[in-house]
Amino acid sequence: MEVHQLQMLRELGDLGSVKAVAETLMVTPSAVSQQLALLQKSVDVPLTRKEGRALVLTDAGRVLADAGAAVVNALADAQAAIGAYHDSPDSTVTVSAFHSAGQALFAPLAALLLATAGSSGPEGGVPRLKLADEDVAQEDFPGLAARYDLVLAHRMENSPEWPADKVAVIPLADEPLDVALPAGHPLAARRELRPADVVGQPWVTSRGGYSPADVLAAVVAVSGRPAEVLHRINDYSTVASLVAAGGAIGLLPRFTAQRVLAAGVVLRPLTGVNSVRKIDILARPETLKRKSVMTVCESLRTVMTELAGAA
Repeated sequence: MEVHQLQMLRELGDLGSVKAVAETLMVTPSAVSQQLALLQKSVDVPLTRKEGRALVLTDAGRVLADAGAAVVNALADAQAAIGAYHDSPDSTVTVSAFHSAGQALFAPLAALLLATAGSSGPEGGVPRLKLADEDVAQEDFPGLAARYDLVLAHRMENSPEWPADKVAVIPLADEPLDVALPAGHPLAARRELRPADVVGQPWVTSRGGYSPADVLAAVVAVSGRPAEVLHRINDYSTVASLVAAGGAIGLLPRFTAQRVLAAGVVLRPLTGVNSVRKIDILARPETLKRKSVMTVCESLRTVMTELAGAA
């Protein structure tokens, strides 16, 4: 049974003719007759009978029409409920981020929404956040959209794009990875660095499949020399601390590492290789129809703009 078939049966009981049903539902009489015939095939008892030239409901037809009315009413209630859910400004929004993005953006995001709640008055309402960090390789970010409303993801600028058939993409920032040096390092006196300048240094970098390791691999490829990797650590605050201690240089994202940058560490732009990673918001397309989700997206854009401006 289809809902529109039950609706036609209900209207036939109320209006008394196929022509009247067709006019009410703005379809042709033949379309009404066809759908009623299909509905009849789904049950074992007659739903209509002829009375002269009129088509009327049998007792079984009236029972099914009444049940159909309840179905149509329940569907209307469901549509109203989902509409209210989509339009609600204060429904819960779940957000995941890779570690450095979470460290840099989560607290300002929460603070911004709390400030908005304080100024919006009793009828305003802002989304309720549920935050999580997810340390995954690039190819695993789209899958997180099944568990979270919004996924903060990163990929290198020259890497494959996100699968458009699985997720919608909202660009957030293009963030360079800079060379992190102790302030007293001889290379710190330069305004920018090239692969040949840094490839021979001892390194602390990330595990394979993450942005710093990808950039270092490009440095090695361009310079034609191997790199001495002492440490493989994904946490940027630990990387910054090791660089500050001396004995190794690293790669840190220009914007999102600012909050964990250790004293005595300086960042210098790296030229000659593609060192830019794209930070994007990934979501399932239907999720972006919710008002509360889009409010969080706009707030993330505001926070990221302020963070990039301060770097």
